[in-house]
Amino acid sequence: MSPEELSQLLKIAEHNFRINNYEFAENASHQALKINSNNSKAHELLAYINGKKGNDELAYQHLLKASHQQDCSKEVLYELGSLHLNSGRLEQARACFINSLKVDADFFEALHDLGTTHAILGDLNESLASYAKAVSIRNDVPQLFFNLGRLYDELKRPHLALENYSEAIRLEPNFANAWCNKGTTLCDLKKYDEGLACFKKALELDPDINFVLGDIIHIKMKCCEWVGLQIFINNIQKKLLSRDKVISPFPLLSLIDDPNLQKICAEIYTETKYPFNQILGEIPKRPRQERIRVAYFSADFRNHPVSFLTAELFELHDKGRFEIIAFSYGADDKSAIRKRLKNSFTQFIDVQTLSDKEVAQLSRKLNVDIAIDLGGYTAENRTSIFSFRVAPIQVSYIGYLGTMGSEYIDYLISDRTIIPEDSKDFYLEKIAYLPSFQANDSRKKISKKPFTRSDLGLPESGFVFACFNNNYKILPDIFQCWMRILESTPKSVLFLYAENESAKNNLLNKAAENGIASERLVFGLRLPPEEYLARYQLCDLFLDTAPYNAGTTCSDALWAGLPVLTLMGKSFASRVAASLLTAIDLPDLITTTLEEYKVLAIELAANPNKLSELKDRLAKNRLTSPLFNTPFFTKSLESVYDEMMGRYWLGLPPDHIESRLLLG
Repeated sequence: MSPEELSQLLKIAEHNFRINNYEFAENASHQALKINSNNSKAHELLAYINGKKGNDELAYQHLLKASHQQDCSKEVLYELGSLHLNSGRLEQARACFINSLKVDADFFEALHDLGTTHAILGDLNESLASYAKAVSIRNDVPQLFFNLGRLYDELKRPHLALENYSEAIRLEPNFANAWCNKGTTLCDLKKYDEGLACFKKALELDPDINFVLGDIIHIKMKCCEWVGLQIFINNIQKKLLSRDKVISPFPLLSLIDDPNLQKICAEIYTETKYPFNQILGEIPKRPRQERIRVAYFSADFRNHPVSFLTAELFELHDKGRFEIIAFSYGADDKSAIRKRLKNSFTQFIDVQTLSDKEVAQLSRKLNVDIAIDLGGYTAENRTSIFSFRVAPIQVSYIGYLGTMGSEYIDYLISDRTIIPEDSKDFYLEKIAYLPSFQANDSRKKISKKPFTRSDLGLPESGFVFACFNNNYKILPDIFQCWMRILESTPKSVLFLYAENESAKNNLLNKAAENGIASERLVFGLRLPPEEYLARYQLCDLFLDTAPYNAGTTCSDALWAGLPVLTLMGKSFASRVAASLLTAIDLPDLITTTLEEYKVLAIELAANPNKLSELKDRLAKNRLTSPLFNTPFFTKSLESVYDEMMGRYWLGLPPDHIESRLLLG
């Protein structure tokens, strides 16, 4: 058969394929291969035919053979890349899309999927370039603008993310995921009403859309909007037990005091969002180094509670035995605490512009032994960095108060109050027990500014209850309990923080419904850290939230001399304040039922002698108990780091460990 006749045969085969006459097209293609076993077009047609039949492996083999020929089409390379992409062979997919674009630099589908592949691999700038070129060719594809929105979110450029989500929605008004992501970005910008409307639209379009029900509840909680809350919570419990993707882990902490449900939620979320990524391979076993290399990863090396707690820890680490590295992926706010932090590390590395994979590669290159995630599932987290495995030992500490639900986080740092022996099974990590969980800065200063009550909007006389916890931590039950406390304590006021006007107005309305006058709720403004601490000294008793306790705000209050009354529950987040009170030897302020909590608050307000005795004991214990003894905390933490590495060097897997260091 002449080349012209072979070409004609393949044209006939292709025509029959297009009219779904697959049997004729397949026979003609096989006939062509008998004449020329390397014919690219014949292999291409057979790949498409087998793909239509569901014979993916045969389709892959024919595409592979076609791709090896010099005259293979851009479509062959693209389809082969798509198969690689769908099978998770990302580097091979990227190579195929790049080769396809060498044939046709304006091949839209290859540009789009190359952008997606770059993004999955963590190469965000390359992804942006591919998507931008694709937009210049076609600007009518909703998925492309959605992907650009996600990319700009990753690059921390929320306004550009919003533009692209909005364009995706303009092109496809029923694009539920675009509505959802637009809602998330709006809420990140604190435009809660607009964000909530987007979430509701997404849920209306797709009642099963991943995690949106939880997003809606969390925004409502930020605004103290509690209508129908218990119905939402019951629905979430039911869906979690069915392992539905209904809520992300962080919002759940403030809603349900159930460590088993929190574990299930974290597992679902990790499996969906941050599965283990094996692309970098295993980390080869390392010999013992002169110093243990410990790296702390955070978006919060700035004016942030995590940094206020940990600053002195980083300064006090034994730099002779430990090399202490910071991986910072949050904004540089040019604050005094940022400068202090930068000076406290052996190396301070700003990795904002690096992809997650590049951060992981850098950590491996630096031979980090122990990597500590200080953020977990909190705002601006980059959990996927740890999915690549950045160090032989990976640890979760202080930012997220619960299990990460992931096999690649080896240890969770805690104490015996927060995670009793019979609760360890609710955490996938092995527990590294310290004498006291929370790091603190014993050098933090309290302003000497002479505040008066009137300066803060407080009445000149009467008992001042306070709670400066975030609004999403306030549940209706605890708020109603506060109202009963105010009702039983004449002339008392409740000093609160309101993140937004909606929260403030809703709390005032709820107080009125409970018969409490609006002037008995006083809302404090944001103050510089030293003045914020001084403000506590004009208060009489801190009322904690449940099930998500005060953390930094609890230790701040105790440092300023203000007793904290807490309600201890079952989960990590509901036992943190109890841990802090135990560490400063004030167990009298730990309650276990709402009634006990209410009665004790009323009693302390009515019994100034008892309250004075607690304040005296707090002042006495402040500098002698473990809570604010940062040198002791640092040595305790270093001792568990030693234990982690000791097990690693012996070839032993992670296991529950405990610091045996004693105070004194």
